[in-house]
Amino acid sequence: MLRAWFLGLLLAGNAAFADEIVPICHGYGCLAQATIQYDESSLNEIGAALNVAVDAENERKILAGVIGQLYAWAGEQSDIRNDRGGNFADGEVLGKMDCIDHSTSTTRLLNLLEARGYLRWHRVLAPEVRNLIWIFTVHWSAVIEENDGAARFVVDSWFVDNGQPAVILPLEEWKKGAGPDV
Repeated sequence: MLRAWFLGLLLAGNAAFADEIVPICHGYGCLAQATIQYDESSLNEIGAALNVAVDAENERKILAGVIGQLYAWAGEQSDIRNDRGGNFADGEVLGKMDCIDHSTSTTRLLNLLEARGYLRWHRVLAPEVRNLIWIFTVHWSAVIEENDGAARFVVDSWFVDNGQPAVILPLEEWKKGAGPDV
């Protein structure tokens, strides 16, 4: 009986971590969503990469590349492969993404990582907005916070072409306009 219970526990554990479906926004303002499937092997690869982080700063460096990789895999399954950094470089291509698309989708990807226990040094917060009248009226980004609450950071994939590492900056610097000029 104990053997059957243990086998059931193992099978239930495997079912908890199966392929994952994540809707990725595009079309500006999350007008459209691509249904992206991440297979267990790829997710294990991501988990192993994040598992080597030795502290919060190191985890953020790894996380930038992880978010880029998740978007690259999403680009293999959808038109978001055409997305370029900012709002002007991608013109009228299918799959283009604005900051609302990125902040929403990156938050979903971060929530996936957090739910799987892959983020050991951070927790995911709601997206944040900045208002810089002379550059953009409004700009949104995904946000993480160190587990001890000491610092918050944006995880901003909008600045880069699809599949490139996300830009991770202290939230307060980002709110003042920090980030690549795109």
